[in-house]
Amino acid sequence: MNEAPARILVVDDEPSITEFVSYALQREGFAVDVSDNGESALAMATTNPYDLFVLDIMLPGMDGYELCRRLRAKTSVPVLFLSARDTELDKVVGLEIGGDDYLAKPFGVRELIARVRALLRRGAGREILGENNTIAASGITLDEDAHVASGDAGDIDLTPREFELLASLMKSAGKVVSREDLLRDAWGWEYLTETKTVDTHIKRLRDKIEAAGYDPALVETVRGYGYRFKQ
Repeated sequence: MNEAPARILVVDDEPSITEFVSYALQREGFAVDVSDNGESALAMATTNPYDLFVLDIMLPGMDGYELCRRLRAKTSVPVLFLSARDTELDKVVGLEIGGDDYLAKPFGVRELIARVRALLRRGAGREILGENNTIAASGITLDEDAHVASGDAGDIDLTPREFELLASLMKSAGKVVSREDLLRDAWGWEYLTETKTVDTHIKRLRDKIEAAGYDPALVETVRGYGYRFKQ
């Protein structure tokens, strides 16, 4: 029987951040709920079994510190703070009141996922569903831990950004991935940039794939929508 995915509550009053974080976590196979204030988050935590809390500090009404204190009175579920406040004192306070980790804004998708997985492993003492460190499609395999793309023809020499683009496409092999989603995956917090940037990097990615002995047509252009990796 398949194990249920880890369930995460994300608490932040900025819709752009909750959208970004939820998207990143859901793409990795996690179940995500969202709240925009401490009071509702506390109520949700009382009635739902969560495996991790991701909390902003600067919340309206009850701030993230107070929310963490109240959660700690009820549960030992790990807490990851996200905050634009990046001083050593802020981090110390967050950890002393019961937080397990502290990630300063802005942050990238890969760093967020790595912190989340580490906390879930620590909290549950088990392998996390959705954690799959290799991706394989059409004769190419990506090792996400080693950042290596390889296959029968050999390794593909990719920059970190090109690797992230290929990983995003291969995770959705056979499906169209929009330029906006590719920006989120490969550029992380900085994804609000020109979508033409994606086209430039996709061209370079195809060139690298071809130079390594693979078919560059594996990365298809779907006009008006985005790109698709052939299964």
